[in-house]
Amino acid sequence: MRILFISMPSIHVIRWIENLKDTSFELYWYDILGRGKLETLETVRQLLETSKRKIPHIKGEYFLSKHSPGFYSLIHPFLEVTENEVLERIIKEINPDIIHSFEMQSCSYPIVKTMNKFPEIKWIYSCWGNDLFYFKNNKDHLIKIRNALARINFIHTDCLRDYQIAKELGFKGQHLGVIPGGTGYKLEELDFLKLPFSERKIILVKGYQHKFGRALNVVKALQKNLSLLQDHEIVIFGAHAQIKAYVEQNKLPFRIFDRDELSQNQVMKLMGESLLYIGNNISDGMANTMLEAIVMGAFPIQSNPGNVSAEIITHGSNGLLIQDPENIDAIAELIIQAIENKAMLENANKLNDKIAIEKLDYHVNQRKVIALYQNLEIKS
Repeated sequence: MRILFISMPSIHVIRWIENLKDTSFELYWYDILGRGKLETLETVRQLLETSKRKIPHIKGEYFLSKHSPGFYSLIHPFLEVTENEVLERIIKEINPDIIHSFEMQSCSYPIVKTMNKFPEIKWIYSCWGNDLFYFKNNKDHLIKIRNALARINFIHTDCLRDYQIAKELGFKGQHLGVIPGGTGYKLEELDFLKLPFSERKIILVKGYQHKFGRALNVVKALQKNLSLLQDHEIVIFGAHAQIKAYVEQNKLPFRIFDRDELSQNQVMKLMGESLLYIGNNISDGMANTMLEAIVMGAFPIQSNPGNVSAEIITHGSNGLLIQDPENIDAIAELIIQAIENKAMLENANKLNDKIAIEKLDYHVNQRKVIALYQNLEIKS
């Protein structure tokens, strides 16, 4: 069976494809964004350098693409080879049985026209983060989402929320189940990074402050409680410039790592040394860093857009849920509730170990990924 993956060059896609290492499937990857080679299995045939100009660049073209995207999309097919045209050529060349696109806006919208030309090809779509939950609220995006879902045969999600949204938006196909976007963690290889509960002093914060991230509200909540946090070290990772500036201006005794300063392994090590992990945003799917906290034994305090985090966190049991990501006082109260209730944290540690083994283990999810394709092969 031939599988064509279409995605941005993401660590989550690399991990997903890695699950198929010892299968007999023929694997292909289309570099739809033109970003270059994917660091993946050598057996994956990578289709690169697929975008070509039809005419030389026109002055002001980039400006037009950013400020009048609707008009630019109308003239784009006359300027360069489109994703639809490239995909049609690829389909005719390799004759895939399955096309699996990851993410909606950049990797699924652009191929709908061609996928409609080849209705016999099964289309799997993996829903990421804000694909549906956020963009369904935009009129222009909603039309594009509905058009894509009308053609998609199968959907994979990292939470039940997004499958329900897909159905509400007209998806009539089959849900392939809930599988973490990165397909889980090799728990036995991470154990040595985990400090005993009694030795943990770090409060770890994800430092995203942008369209969706609201780390600044967490920083301000911690600032309100500084006198009660003297026995703890506050560490912020992935910090955007606004977070760094605020910490410096207010002379807060926090350790900060910027967006690209830590490797994934270093983040996991920090998680394994942390007592609490705090992630706060206004829109997301099942937050990967929250799952990493669960795996590494850090007590999660996490925002809950569309009740997605509540699918894995029971408030007051194995974590705490931030219901209003803009409410600094409420976040401050949750932090104090956590550090003053060691019994809750210890019990949560045991509960989250069980969740990690049952739902987040790499080998458990690897079997699900392989079975997903095998079942489609049997049906074909």
